Amino acid sequence: MRNETVEVEWPTLLLLAGTYVAWGLATSVLWAALPPLGLLLAAVAIAQHSSLQHEALHGHPTKNATLNHLLVFPAIGLFYPYLRFRDTHLQHHYDPALTDPYDDPESNFLDPEVWNKLTPRYQALLRFNNTLAGRMLVGPAIGLVSFIRGDIAQIKAGNERIALSWALHGIGVMLALWWILGVGSMPVWAWVLSAYLGASLLKIRTYLEHRAHEKFRARTVVIEDKGPLAYLFLNNNYHVVHHMHPNVPWYKLPEMYAAKREHYQRRNDGYVFKSYSEVFSKYFLKAKDPVPHPVWPVNKSDAEPDDLPEETVVVSVGPAAPEAAAPVADIAAEATPKADAPEAVVLEGEVLDAVVVEALEEAEPPAKGRKGRKSPN
Repeated sequence: MRNETVEVEWPTLLLLAGTYVAWGLATSVLWAALPPLGLLLAAVAIAQHSSLQHEALHGHPTKNATLNHLLVFPAIGLFYPYLRFRDTHLQHHYDPALTDPYDDPESNFLDPEVWNKLTPRYQALLRFNNTLAGRMLVGPAIGLVSFIRGDIAQIKAGNERIALSWALHGIGVMLALWWILGVGSMPVWAWVLSAYLGASLLKIRTYLEHRAHEKFRARTVVIEDKGPLAYLFLNNNYHVVHHMHPNVPWYKLPEMYAAKREHYQRRNDGYVFKSYSEVFSKYFLKAKDPVPHPVWPVNKSDAEPDDLPEETVVVSVGPAAPEAAAPVADIAAEATPKADAPEAVVLEGEVLDAVVVEALEEAEPPAKGRKGRKSPN
């Protein structure tokens, strides 16, 4: 069981407090004095809050999961239930399924057969959505419509957890509305707009976090950026480090990457950008990827069974989850958990946070041939 004692990661807690203060000022004093600046600060605070929700679902800033969830519960970002974000994101952390449009809730690829059945107009829209400009302009709307339609279908089919997620989200929205209507000066329409702008900022982070590749270890990016966007995204630009060590807090990721830079770049097969400026210059008006998955079907093993060393540990995570194997030597060298660490399993030579395993065990993978559960991202 996870240790429920409260040990506070102060950088995260202080940043969370500052984020709430910034949003409160943006929607009240700043909006009354200078509306465009209030709108912009509210959008930045909402994006920062989403990054902090990401920290919370990975077990930060305390070891008490309930407290972590409560700290990020107010729905200042409006659109997405935190519990749905948690469930879909932790399912996304099953690395062998990365980019699979059915089994990875955060994939932006489509099954080629599904793509071929779309109308030319919708295909054109999705092609535009695969540019960075498109992802920022229409991406939040496309994602929200797809996400809500999928959840409505799941609720109608009797999925009680998704229904609970939206019911709790309603309470979180009411908390934010209480501030907007009772204390703040920002009108509701401007709050909605700021939430959309915040989601648009987040699309910069998620735009190329993962790529299609035969080897799942090579699907996750590193962007060697140390500017304001890296801070806004809480260093998730070191994304391969985060996926390999999901229980490490955001402020330790740059140091971990710097200490083993060559190792991580070997791990992800050189999927590296120098900065977000490079990403903008290359892909703002040009699609990085096609919409139909270019490596189909998605390979969910980095090695064929006959190629594995004799001594392996095979781990199956969640119902009907693909199996992954890692050499015992890699486990000893790369993934030995500390004595006081939460329960964990070894997956592809790394430690997979116990909370990820818990979410995967709860999740029911969608059957092939129907649309997978989508993530807010």
